[in-house]
Amino acid sequence: MSTAAFGTGRIVKLVCLLVLFFGLWFTPVPAGLTRESWHLFAIFASAITTVVLNVFPLFTSSLLFCAIVVLTGTLTPAKAYGAFANNIVLLVITAFLVSQSVVKSGLGKRISLYVISVFGKSTLGLAYSIFITDTLIAPGFPSNTARGGVLFPVILALAQNSGSTPDDDKKRRLGGYLMFCGMASLAITSALWFTATSGNPVGAGLAAEKGLKVNFGSWLVASSVPCLVVLALLPLVLYYLFPPGITDTPEAPENARKELRVMGPMSRNERITAVTFLVMVTGWVLAAPYNLNATAIALAGLATLMMTGVLTMEDMSEQGGTLVTFIWLAVLFGMSGQLNEMGFMGYVGERLAVGLAGLSWPVAYVALLVIYVLLHFGFVSQNAQVLALLGVFLDVGVKSGVPVPLMAYALLFASSYFSVITPQGGSQNIIFVASGYLKQGELYRLGILTTLFCTVVFLVIGTPWIMWVG
Repeated sequence: MSTAAFGTGRIVKLVCLLVLFFGLWFTPVPAGLTRESWHLFAIFASAITTVVLNVFPLFTSSLLFCAIVVLTGTLTPAKAYGAFANNIVLLVITAFLVSQSVVKSGLGKRISLYVISVFGKSTLGLAYSIFITDTLIAPGFPSNTARGGVLFPVILALAQNSGSTPDDDKKRRLGGYLMFCGMASLAITSALWFTATSGNPVGAGLAAEKGLKVNFGSWLVASSVPCLVVLALLPLVLYYLFPPGITDTPEAPENARKELRVMGPMSRNERITAVTFLVMVTGWVLAAPYNLNATAIALAGLATLMMTGVLTMEDMSEQGGTLVTFIWLAVLFGMSGQLNEMGFMGYVGERLAVGLAGLSWPVAYVALLVIYVLLHFGFVSQNAQVLALLGVFLDVGVKSGVPVPLMAYALLFASSYFSVITPQGGSQNIIFVASGYLKQGELYRLGILTTLFCTVVFLVIGTPWIMWVG
């Protein structure tokens, strides 16, 4: 192994990781938790820390902690490996593979050239086009993961046609900026529209137990002002947090129109890809009312593209990064799910929430919301946190005197916008993370700052608005 692998910085990081792991592992198990749940938390926290500190490559970390969780007897093999067949994990990976057809066929280039011809005078204009597009299509998608599968290939083509590649550290920043805009947009539009993600109706059901009846219209009234403020400002905020390098491209729109004329009419593969995507999107939109499985729709789309020759086995073999993403997501998804099943997340939420009892309701409201957002560091699934903690936090807030509509809507909206706090904070993120345009450290930094910005906006602007309309 290279000398760099054993450099001082790497050794210091490794020592910190070992101290964290063994420190947690041998700490007496808190009352109310099982030994297995506490040990799983030690492994899970160490896995996250490994990625944050970049102690080992992502693939190495995935294999290491998957082995540790089984060899220590913390989880049975069936539970540890169960997430490799998880519906959401398979949907993410399949959507990523399908998106390659949009690039290979040339359809992505055609769409991106059209977007550039309209918005391409600046990188900021391209970012706003992503947010606008997502805002318009979000009401018809009950799955933000599926929506990410639609946005990703277009954003990838936008980056590539702007000369941005993951391999060039200077040029990748433009692509990285656009990729994170895609992730952030999915988080906010999911909070804006009641039907934009499956977790919203689940949370609304919990709010109904406290007497708040939520429907499409009432949700939109409550979410509109804070969400639209974030949508208007976030591309600009990210622009300064992660400067894309290339800013002004005044000649890009005309050049894009010229290239579109050179491309001529759509090719056979473009038409097949377009029709396949249209059918998939239609299926995803109708998934909820007709009880269709979103992953099966994606698998059928991938099979169609391969049967028609748009994608080949050679194309699949070139997607080595997909395997890394699949294993990492499955490992984290599995551990997070088991932490929730073992009651660890509920235990932590209850202890933190009960500790706020006796505070004035405005203080309790802010504290509960901030803690609820920060706890998403431990979740890979938004829905899992909604099911585990939203009811607990809502109950404590109401008992502390917080008005039901205010506490409920604040938690419901947070359940969407906190999804970017970590790269694995929402399954839809993984599609963009796998592009290679953003480093792990950048993803965590941007995720934390974006979540902080959203939390402040929803507290400062959202609170009085919900109090008025609620």
